[in-house]
Amino acid sequence: MAMESGGRRRLLRAAGCALCAALLAGCAAMPPTAGPTPASRHALESFLLEGRFSLRQEAQNHSGRLNWRHTAAGDEVLLASPFGQGVAEIVATAGQATLTTSDGRIYAAPDVPSLTERVLGYRLPLQRLTDWVRGRAAGAEIVARDAQGRPLQLRHEDWRIEYAYDGDDAAALPARLFAERAGAFELRLRIDGWSALPPEAAP
Repeated sequence: MAMESGGRRRLLRAAGCALCAALLAGCAAMPPTAGPTPASRHALESFLLEGRFSLRQEAQNHSGRLNWRHTAAGDEVLLASPFGQGVAEIVATAGQATLTTSDGRIYAAPDVPSLTERVLGYRLPLQRLTDWVRGRAAGAEIVARDAQGRPLQLRHEDWRIEYAYDGDDAAALPARLFAERAGAFELRLRIDGWSALPPEAAP
């Protein structure tokens, strides 16, 4: 029982890190650095995001680097250690989501919310997060805006999302994001680079 419990704790630590985001390609090196910031958060559809994250899930804390590729066809989220070594991968396409941990364990479900519910016990709304990370409300209530009219805080059900920006451009994409769900899940994301991808790009 002790070995089984220890294995489960290790699995939950790896899976929790993978899902931050994700948030969030089981290879050893991060993909190429994101390019120049796109001009407008309103126009950005397919994107490549590179950043640094810290995640708290109940009593567990994680931090590292991430590379997130989003297109209309789906999402690829690579999480790496602070030193750039691959930790876990989430790939989501229409009707299928998989999570691969660093030790090669693979889990699958019809979608990311179902996958996170199975592994972590709650549903992570990845579809909404793809909008939230770009500073879009996506059905959430905009609680506060800054002097340039950009969202500073969103509320959706038991989620709270907060933003910070670099510079005064009214159309700028967020530079920092904080997402919290009822005190049980916290994600802090520092975005180092954005790249716009062509519409036909796919995971």
